[in-house]
Amino acid sequence: MASVAPYLIRAYHQWMEDSSLTPHILVDCSKEGTIVPKPYIQQGKIVLNISTNASSNLTIGNQELSFKARFNNKSQEIHVPIDAVLSIYAGENGEGMFFENDGNPKDP
Repeated sequence: MASVAPYLIRAYHQWMEDSSLTPHILVDCSKEGTIVPKPYIQQGKIVLNISTNASSNLTIGNQELSFKARFNNKSQEIHVPIDAVLSIYAGENGEGMFFENDGNPKDP
């Protein structure tokens, strides 16, 4: 059975954008296939702003989330396996969802 995580990430992203909130994801950088700017990793994790204002060519697929973003004035390709996304939340109020390491949502 397919993971529900990519569907929830897409839904939360759309809801946040429609609500004029800034969607962020918390990423576990130890997962294989994760390509993020290493200088911004802290304690094995990184927070990425995935708003349309901060990213371009955002694709939230069933296996991977990818986009281009500027870090230190340099454009970089970002690739995050869906199972590396630990949470998606609004930067303004923290509202969002946390995921288990297996990509399934946590119960409140």
